[in-house]
Amino acid sequence: MSSAWLLPEHIADVLPSQARRIEELRRELLDMARSYGCELVIPPLLEHLDSLLSGTGSGSDIKLFKLVDQLSGRSLGVRADTTPQVARIDAHLLNRQGVTRLCYCGPVAHTRPDGLNTSREPLQFGVEIYGHAGLEADLEVHELALDALRRAGLSRVMLDLGDARLLQGVLDGVKLAPEALEALTAALAAKDLSALSALSAGMPAVTRDALLALPSLFGGREVLAEAARRLPDHPLVKAALADLDWLAGHLATVHPEVSLGFDLADLQGYAYYTGIRFAAYASGCSDAVLRGGRYDEVGAAFGRRRPAVGFSLDLKTLVTLAPATPLRAAVRAPWGEDASLRQAVRRLREQGETVVCVLPGHEQEADEFDCDRELVREHADWVVRAL
Repeated sequence: MSSAWLLPEHIADVLPSQARRIEELRRELLDMARSYGCELVIPPLLEHLDSLLSGTGSGSDIKLFKLVDQLSGRSLGVRADTTPQVARIDAHLLNRQGVTRLCYCGPVAHTRPDGLNTSREPLQFGVEIYGHAGLEADLEVHELALDALRRAGLSRVMLDLGDARLLQGVLDGVKLAPEALEALTAALAAKDLSALSALSAGMPAVTRDALLALPSLFGGREVLAEAARRLPDHPLVKAALADLDWLAGHLATVHPEVSLGFDLADLQGYAYYTGIRFAAYASGCSDAVLRGGRYDEVGAAFGRRRPAVGFSLDLKTLVTLAPATPLRAAVRAPWGEDASLRQAVRRLREQGETVVCVLPGHEQEADEFDCDRELVREHADWVVRAL
């Protein structure tokens, strides 16, 4: 029998302690993004269904909650990812010619959880850079992503890198139906050699050999040299490996504390990414805490094909992995109608202090804040005294 206070599966309230940490981190990450020159946008939670599904790749449709607009009769969706909305804003509302850096932070909703312990209502923070096709934008996004994890206090971060162009180069000249391509990328991600062998049975020998080699191409930076030997001498393959090596060299210098890894068969989001893709992992979480990459086709559905690269993360997940932060120090004050007392409390709050007034009859209750000082009367004045 259901109760009114029970919530749906993988949906949860955020209670004061965690809500405080989420909000503090949200403010810090948005300020950090602004320090990189990012401008904040706040897209709507609801949009027309066709807009939300534009350029998101396979699998997005089943993630969306759908409903009918009572005003227009059109199908609406609750966003499952903010990136298509930001692409629409860049393409139609801003319509700038140069580089545009945008950031956002807001809830999204998923019909199904991504994992056993994940929320169906993530609080998505992300950054997008539009208008620059060079690796400089990729590097900036990677640095910003790693700075975000460092600001959250995460330790033992590992950045996993790959590139969608590798498979594009390997499959050049081979025509595959969308279903066959999806099965192939799934087999590569699972490193299922038997499935790969069956799926590539009718392909040219060079393509088949490369597909069977990809699952073993994972590890450190040395994997890139091995891939150059074992994969076809194709322009897309050569460009992808060179770009990955360039990016790894810069990241190793700027973030020497981060472990860099490569899994050239992990093509998650292959239908979405057009170049370098990455995922960040941290101690205490089996899944990626952050994903991103280059997706130059994301704006095509809005009539403006424009270079784009970015990343996103779930603040709720990030907070569970981050070390606990101390409570903010506060001042405890008595409640009273005395004008000088009320003026003293107001003055402290205007100075940025947290002042907790003890309401009548609750003097013995435990403080909900870390009250390390109290407001007391000394002679004719109200002063703050250490507890």
